[in-house]
Amino acid sequence: MRKFILLGLFVTLIMSCNSVKKYNQQISALHPVEALQNDVDKLYKQLQKHHPKLYQYTSKSDLDFKFDSLKKSINQPLTSPEFYKKVAPVVTNVRQGHVAVGYTVIKFTKKERKTLKKKKLEFYDLDFEYLESKLWVKDNFGKDSALVGAEVVSIADEPISKLIEIYKTRFASDGYNKTLHDRFVSKGFSVFYTRDKGFLDSLKVTFRNKDSLFIKTFRRLLKEEIKNDSLILNEEKIIPEKLSKEEKKTNRISRRKKKKDDIKYGLIKKNVYARNFDFIGKDSTVACMKIRTFTNGNYKKFYQESFTKLDSANTKHLIIDLRDNGGGRIAEIDKFYSYLTKDDYQFITDSEVNSRIPFLKSFMSNTSPNSLKVVAGILSPIMIIHNLFKIRKKEGKLYYRFNKNTKMKTPNPLNFKGDIYVLINGNSFSASSLISTHLKANKRAVFVGEETGGAYNGTVAGIYKVYQLPVSKLVVRMGLMQIEAPQKQFPDGFGIKPDIEMLPTVKDRRKNIDTELEWVLNDIYKSE
Repeated sequence: MRKFILLGLFVTLIMSCNSVKKYNQQISALHPVEALQNDVDKLYKQLQKHHPKLYQYTSKSDLDFKFDSLKKSINQPLTSPEFYKKVAPVVTNVRQGHVAVGYTVIKFTKKERKTLKKKKLEFYDLDFEYLESKLWVKDNFGKDSALVGAEVVSIADEPISKLIEIYKTRFASDGYNKTLHDRFVSKGFSVFYTRDKGFLDSLKVTFRNKDSLFIKTFRRLLKEEIKNDSLILNEEKIIPEKLSKEEKKTNRISRRKKKKDDIKYGLIKKNVYARNFDFIGKDSTVACMKIRTFTNGNYKKFYQESFTKLDSANTKHLIIDLRDNGGGRIAEIDKFYSYLTKDDYQFITDSEVNSRIPFLKSFMSNTSPNSLKVVAGILSPIMIIHNLFKIRKKEGKLYYRFNKNTKMKTPNPLNFKGDIYVLINGNSFSASSLISTHLKANKRAVFVGEETGGAYNGTVAGIYKVYQLPVSKLVVRMGLMQIEAPQKQFPDGFGIKPDIEMLPTVKDRRKNIDTELEWVLNDIYKSE
């Protein structure tokens, strides 16, 4: 029996290696013109079939012309990465931020992945921000803190301005606003660069600090080597002190509490959480909630606990920081809003869809694992019946009802009754834009910052269809449901605009000043 198991593992390993090799050969090969044009047709047909708001921001005639021009521009064989660079900018004309074309990257065998996990390119430690048409090092999680505040001039002798403009063409915001582009391109710059250039063992970057230029070469090092490099050489080994029973018990209690807090606040990475709550300023009259994402953690406990504290402290001003919040769960923002409103509300309306069985369409995509397809096939009668009960046809269109989020609700008994300020920027997207729509429409908050990248009038998301093109192997993702609040603004196609437009400056960043937050605090204390 043991021999059969070992033989099975060996066969699986060989098949996996062959599969990786075959995939890498396919995306690296030159694909015939006709095959690539067929991929374009299939991509557009998938969008037409599944996307319920395909022509919301770009007319059918204009989008037809864009895709037809794309086909005509393919007049010679291309590799998958070359094809991606032509396709991605065209797909952005849909102007729906949740529609995206995935970049094809080479795959690695299990053995290669294991080796790569042991290494890290130092460049990935840099956190960037795009301000005043330049890319700056906002933070460095590595050793060289002197890089913080430096301007990135070029990478491998390519001007950074050229790279930024290229990468901006490969993703879209919702509608016509442009604020998402500067924010998103800097937030994900390392990812964009890696997708563009592939895995590199070293990288030469030119920086400017004040008036002087300097070059730094980043290397791909063993993580253990990086760790050891930060230690003092020949450091005397420290023998851990033996703890008493009471100290061990205290440590256990502390670890359990840390584990619960990690869940409640939504741990993203070391010491960085999805949700933070603090009283700031002179006393407990001002509080701030920094919500980085609505995707993970036990949000119910967090909001219950936070608003209980606000109520007990009789807090008068609440600052909600939604900058760089890319969205997340509808259930969470619905719950959050119940603590912010003073009136009864309906959070979302019925969602427009293109199919009577949207969930089954999502599960049965050609990118879904076979195991998921088998489960979906077994459960398909239940899913179909469920979907049919949830779908209604109105004025020739299909709508899906989220019962919990579409019915009228009352405010939470602990709802905050004081003044609310909301900080927003171009990276405030999807769910963070949806809750902002409610707060803006009902005049419940003062908005400070810049226009959100997510649209006021909703977005196509909810559940997704992920489809892989047959020849190029590019993957396109699209939302299947129009998610929107009852309130609307005209003209369509723009985000939530700030009451006070306030943009960060390089000068403020260098002084470690939070431009938007400082304005809010000054406004609060000025009125007292």
